[in-house]
Amino acid sequence: MINHKKLISMAKKWQKLASLRTRRISLPRVFNDLDTEKSNQSIANKGNFFVYTSDKKRFMIPLVYLTNDIIRGLLKMAEEEFGLPTDGPITLPCDANFVEYIISMVQRRVSKDMENALLVSMSTSQCLVYSVPQEQIINHQLLVGGF
Repeated sequence: MINHKKLISMAKKWQKLASLRTRRISLPRVFNDLDTEKSNQSIANKGNFFVYTSDKKRFMIPLVYLTNDIIRGLLKMAEEEFGLPTDGPITLPCDANFVEYIISMVQRRVSKDMENALLVSMSTSQCLVYSVPQEQIINHQLLVGGF
């Protein structure tokens, strides 16, 4: 787990690096936003940040989600796998389906036990590509590798 001081220092590093670079991402990307007005944004709305998945999908994540252990775990895995981005976006080592599943869990405020089980699964499987059927998300079932 990442303590809050480490998370704050990581966020400050990312902010400092982002302020040194231009705010426009020059490479064309596939956007997850359904609204075309939102999908053309190169800068996240106030209180949000963009992350990209390994399959090049873009997600706008609210900053308040940084208090969630699962989101912090994903960012830590991204830092370990790809390092801190100096000339580009934050890329998560997961596919879009897995990130959608994670976001749905965070929005529903799942229990700490489920968060911990998912964190263990993520650390052991290194965020392998999961395809989460919609009915499993609705039924609150958790995909945990190795359990």
